[in-house]
Amino acid sequence: MIITEKAWNDYLAIMKRIDEKSYNLMKSHVEKYGITNPDALIRTAYNIATKYGTSSAAISAEMFEAVSILAGHPVTAEMAETATYGDVAKTVNGVLKQSQSPNMLASSVSRLVKLAGENTTLLNAKKNNAQIAWIPRGDTCPYCIALASRGWQTLTGDGTAEHIHGNCDCHYAIRYDDTSTVSGYDPNDYLRIYKDAEGRTSKDKLNSMRREFYAENKDKINAQKRSAYAKRQELNSSSAEETDIK
Repeated sequence: MIITEKAWNDYLAIMKRIDEKSYNLMKSHVEKYGITNPDALIRTAYNIATKYGTSSAAISAEMFEAVSILAGHPVTAEMAETATYGDVAKTVNGVLKQSQSPNMLASSVSRLVKLAGENTTLLNAKKNNAQIAWIPRGDTCPYCIALASRGWQTLTGDGTAEHIHGNCDCHYAIRYDDTSTVSGYDPNDYLRIYKDAEGRTSKDKLNSMRREFYAENKDKINAQKRSAYAKRQELNSSSAEETDIK
């Protein structure tokens, strides 16, 4: 069985819309009301993470069920839990210690949203003995390339997708046999990139890949940093009203 490029892209498009909606809501809230009331900020982030994390988990569950049916292993998928209030508070407070950037806060919330979806895939893969693979997309970071190079694997342990970073378009896929895959995914391509990277240890190779990635994308990265700095200056100089998301 092959998950076609169209089917996979349709799935990614839905997940991306969910992530972007949560990102834009959080970013707009911070830009409008600022960060002068951390408790209100956390409540807003929690409401967003819960609402859109539930959507992300539901779509992942639907995708899992669809693939399982096609593979002849029909199941009723279980949705993973969304981030707890404590998880959200820890995330928001962690970001605030580093930056007041609306972009960083928004990315942290959309990451929690995506985490609910990916954890749903892992939860059901474990329960139903399905293999998983990390399928890269877009401007793939070195760590995602390293994960993709591992190919299809049977999940051991409980498994959570804690590695997910902000603005990531990569997702887990599942299969039930050694011939099924996602169209266009070849782990050997990513393994080649990983093996060709300089360094003897995994840490050395990842750092080498990060340096290459930065060199190729430094103009874009620096532009993002300048934009974030300008926004922080704007927020610091404005007096913002505080409110919660409705």
